[in-house]
Amino acid sequence: MGKPTGFIEYQRLSEAYEPADSRLKHYREFVVTLSDEQAAIQGARCMDCGVPFCNNGCPVNNIIPDWNDLVYRGNWEEALAVLHSTNNFPDFTGRICPAPCEAACTLNINNDPVGIKSIEHAIVDKGWAMGWIKPQPSARKTGKKVAVVGSGPAGLAAAQQLARVGHAVVVFEKSDRIGGLLRYGIPDFKFEKSHIDRRVAQMEAEGVEFRVNQHIGGSGAHGVPANRLLADFDAVVLAGGAEQPRDLPVPGRELDGVYFAMDFLPQQNKVNAGDTLPAQTLATGKHVIVIGGGDTGSDCVGTSNRHGALSVTQFELMPQPPEQENKELTWPYWPLKMRTSSSHEEGCTRDFAVATKELIGENGKVKALKAVRVEWKDGRMSEVPGSEFELKADLVLLAMGFVSPVKQGLLEQLGSLGLELDARNNVKASTEGAGCYATGVGKVFAAGDMRRGQSLVVWAIREGRQCAREVDAFLMGSSSLPR
Repeated sequence: MGKPTGFIEYQRLSEAYEPADSRLKHYREFVVTLSDEQAAIQGARCMDCGVPFCNNGCPVNNIIPDWNDLVYRGNWEEALAVLHSTNNFPDFTGRICPAPCEAACTLNINNDPVGIKSIEHAIVDKGWAMGWIKPQPSARKTGKKVAVVGSGPAGLAAAQQLARVGHAVVVFEKSDRIGGLLRYGIPDFKFEKSHIDRRVAQMEAEGVEFRVNQHIGGSGAHGVPANRLLADFDAVVLAGGAEQPRDLPVPGRELDGVYFAMDFLPQQNKVNAGDTLPAQTLATGKHVIVIGGGDTGSDCVGTSNRHGALSVTQFELMPQPPEQENKELTWPYWPLKMRTSSSHEEGCTRDFAVATKELIGENGKVKALKAVRVEWKDGRMSEVPGSEFELKADLVLLAMGFVSPVKQGLLEQLGSLGLELDARNNVKASTEGAGCYATGVGKVFAAGDMRRGQSLVVWAIREGRQCAREVDAFLMGSSSLPR
């Protein structure tokens, strides 16, 4: 587990960023990956802690101490093999995972955890550069056909695992490109789409077939009835997202200039990919207000600044978190604390405990936002008397999270066949006991955000992998895939 005294000798070194005034001029990634020497030193900091809490802090249970030690000793190719043994796409998680493993690191008790995410990033990038990452086609074919609906991280992980044990896998994607929210939900400056493209090429060489513009359960030219999959395939995996956004039911919601984040962000990704849009929504020269303090809101901030917004303000309904969590109460769990993203550092006014009361318009366009300060007591919110205020707003972006999968189409059609939803309107499928990930419809399974609700990319990969094992066991009677 690294160097026995490494955590005493070496300080934590985080990945560097390109300066803000420079990176605001483009949409490329701007993180400076650790050098081989720097990564080895950071790997040396992994202490012999006895119980590696990082393993359970990581949803895919990455074998973190092992590859930290291997990087420290210069065994990069072996480190890559260990990394891939639990995670199909460390090039995704090494860039966009919030790293709950680092929160669980024993050194985080002192607030200087091992830089696990940066080491993971370095390992997989070196793997691609050295040509170590190659297709792994199955030596035998089972003759079984599996349909995967959705090409986000859950769908891709399930598809790759199933193809590698010999099943014929077809991935259906309603958009024009593969990747789901990886493709159209995350800005390119956080995650360039070439990472998806080379994994798709790897999976195609492994036998996975990708079909874009195929909206399962949808209507129109691209619509495909859900029952067609049931007729044509031996198993079906539902791996779509939780795409129903939380709305803001206030006066003025209908005004022009008020958009969901996921109506705003994908447009820039499409333009970056070379598409020509007839009327892109731009923040250029506008006063922008982002409602919602999470990662999607942060992405709206970064994109608006790159458009050249006059000002960007981000509202959060909850109180401002503490700068530092109480370690004795939270470690090794994910803590609630103030988090400042690279997008915030590029220019943003953040305001907490604020509720929107009204959107004010002129000639049908939003011109201002009326808000009120709130206070929280015993989990209940109340407005602070006399605290109402107005703020200029030419563009209001709603980034308040997602409540469930979209019911119309696919889920409605399968609902008539016995598909059930849980109390939160996600697809009902248990991860415990017999029939894990199986839905109420025979041979139909569900994984990822469509089953668990809005979550992290690393949880999607975990569920995709585990679901693939259950599908394989369903088709073959047993499975050699890891759970």
